Amino acid sequence: MRNRTRRRVTADASLLVVALAFALPLAWVVLSSVDADANLRVKWPSAFTFGNFDDVLKPDVTFTPLLNSLILCGSATALTVGCAALAAYPLSRYRSRLNNPFLATTLFATCLPITAVMVPVYALFVQVNLIDTMSGTIYFFAASQLPFAVWLMKNFMDGVPKELEEAAWTDGASTFQGLVRIVLPLMGPGVAVVTVYSFAMMWGNFFVPFMLLLSPDQMPASVSINDFFGNRGTVVYGQLAAFSIIYSTPVVLLYVLVSRRFGGGFALGGAVKG
Repeated sequence: MRNRTRRRVTADASLLVVALAFALPLAWVVLSSVDADANLRVKWPSAFTFGNFDDVLKPDVTFTPLLNSLILCGSATALTVGCAALAAYPLSRYRSRLNNPFLATTLFATCLPITAVMVPVYALFVQVNLIDTMSGTIYFFAASQLPFAVWLMKNFMDGVPKELEEAAWTDGASTFQGLVRIVLPLMGPGVAVVTVYSFAMMWGNFFVPFMLLLSPDQMPASVSINDFFGNRGTVVYGQLAAFSIIYSTPVVLLYVLVSRRFGGGFALGGAVKG
């Protein structure tokens, strides 16, 4: 009993240290956003103000970059989820000796650093006239997230019984109708996970739009946040913290909405009885 208590106390203390390491940056962002004299220290605001939010809530600073981010990440996420569902379906429903090597190759593709492929991608985009275009950036976002999305989607799709599709086929449904009307609704939590993960990874990506987009009016918020870092190391910390809160709001809202819609697990509820 004494050893068990000691291990439990050690585990709780370790978790508390990890939680504190995550809580301190969040506390700095919240407190600095309402501090007129914000700096790198985590401290209670010496002069409480909402002026930092007033300074950043402008079309050229916040609204236009956020709209660009929503267009880029929303379109790329929809494209990723749709392509991942179509690619994962045959991997889940049809057995082949090539399935495992294909999945292993797909999983390996997720390990490639984005910096290793940006040079040839940039050269390719210049040749096909996709550089400095929203559509080209959307395609690359979707392609970069697709390998892991396919791997995730396939594992979730394996949990949907094939008997439900066979019953729909008996009633005259096609394979595509079975996927859209039977499989995807039943694996709602899996689709939600892929959606939130893909959107969050794209939303925080700085390097890809920084390399592929050249016009300032097309830059997303992940790139425009760099404007708060001035020359010679000067940083407007209060405005940076306020912009960070606004910038993170869409991801938090998406997570809350999706978790409420698909938080109940797989709705198979006895559909395969008998």
